[in-house]
Amino acid sequence: MIDPKLRVLQLVAHHGTVTAAAQALHYTPSAVSHQLRQLAADLDVELVVQSGRGIRLTAAAATVLRHTEILQAQVERARAELATTTDDTNGSFTLCGFSTAAMHLLPPAAAALRDQHSNLTVRVIEAEPSRCFDLLLAGDADLALLIATAETPPGSDTRFDQRPLLDDPLDLVVPDGHRLTTQRTVTLADAADESWIVGRPGSTYHHLVLTACMAAGFTPNIAHYADEWDTGTALVAHGFGIILVPRLARLHEGWPVTRLPLHGEPAPARRILAATRLGSREHPAVTTALNTITSTAGSLLPSPRPGGRKE
Repeated sequence: MIDPKLRVLQLVAHHGTVTAAAQALHYTPSAVSHQLRQLAADLDVELVVQSGRGIRLTAAAATVLRHTEILQAQVERARAELATTTDDTNGSFTLCGFSTAAMHLLPPAAAALRDQHSNLTVRVIEAEPSRCFDLLLAGDADLALLIATAETPPGSDTRFDQRPLLDDPLDLVVPDGHRLTTQRTVTLADAADESWIVGRPGSTYHHLVLTACMAAGFTPNIAHYADEWDTGTALVAHGFGIILVPRLARLHEGWPVTRLPLHGEPAPARRILAATRLGSREHPAVTTALNTITSTAGSLLPSPRPGGRKE
């Protein structure tokens, strides 16, 4: 319903380069450049200009983008309204989310969509939060679960409807018998002098840990990098450091480690958001998925016993 060339312009503006936009759209860079030239010719305006080795959007492009966002939101509202007039929602619906959400929250939502909308084709994609926004913008996903970070679009971004789903507390994982296991309560600052195991630089997990530690008043001494919870737990079990893990993360039961809930203000947590394209919130499939995700999330936050292994 919207000229695909406008979506190309949106992705170029979002990423800042033709190459990155092409990757998000599964196009070649030359195809993206061609679409931009065609759009410029259709509108009889200049949309991009060379700036050093890259490009810069013109004032005309900013105007086009502003109106595109309005048009896109109206299209989404029309689709949602039309979907409510039929007995059963059809077509396709794609859910995307980061690893923990893809494991615990998205499968029940996909199952609910399959059961309640028999004519709907449902798909699940596991993706990093920044990639989830790409999928939404490109029209390759309809609902995303993601973690709010400094690198994700702000809640005021008019292209999306972002709403908090839950706060997932971060727990400290230390070796059995660690000095902190004897304390009645543990704060993140208590672990300031420890060796830390974090995700690779640039990952959401890396950003999450550094942000939490800095809020507690210290910069962590990073000894090792591990993106998977099981890898990090194995390193902890062998005495190579400590890790922060979200409460929703399920760790390997066999490792000799202790999972400690953290206290203090602010208690570290990751905020999980549900995001859709603006205007699509009232679509029956979105409603079904969000209702299921919300009810599932409420039952997935067990409280680990202080000083003991996780439940």
